[in-house]
Amino acid sequence: MFLKHAGAPDYSMIFGKYRQSMVERELTQAFPSLWRFALTLTGRPDLADDLAQATSVRALEKQAQFTPGTNFRAWCFTLCRTIWLNELRREAIRRTEGLEAVRAEDMPAGQFDAETNIFVTQVFNEVMGLPEAIRNTVGLVYVEGFTYREAAELLEVPIGTVMSRLAVARKRLAPLKETDARLGQRTEK
Repeated sequence: MFLKHAGAPDYSMIFGKYRQSMVERELTQAFPSLWRFALTLTGRPDLADDLAQATSVRALEKQAQFTPGTNFRAWCFTLCRTIWLNELRREAIRRTEGLEAVRAEDMPAGQFDAETNIFVTQVFNEVMGLPEAIRNTVGLVYVEGFTYREAAELLEVPIGTVMSRLAVARKRLAPLKETDARLGQRTEK
């Protein structure tokens, strides 16, 4: 045991403040993608707001458990998914109304023309219509940019399952690719 002489600085407070400010800073940067992930989990913007907020609070409460130098966003996404799964268990949401479609006015305003915004809304609605496991995988890999391996770790499934889910998503979303090609032809004329 090390003895501290009178007047020696309390380094635990310095490192605690450093960790706190680092977690708050990382959380501020990660919040937009955390909210998007929460939206893929919940399917509803209002629930995504609540889930992202609950995840932020949990991250601040559990910041001592975060290991500096590791992937902070992945840690937050794991917290978020755990909170959501606990909520599903608690409220048995699957036995009630299920997922509510996102309204066009709830979509973030884009910097694109009207046709592109309509197409983006169609794609989003199609993705939200996918089964939850597939939708979550699509959100992690295609929207948030996680690797297959990282997504597999976050979802606690084998990497082959991630690949399979993405293949199913691509197959189901393939008709939208044809719509995108037709949209591209119209805008080139």
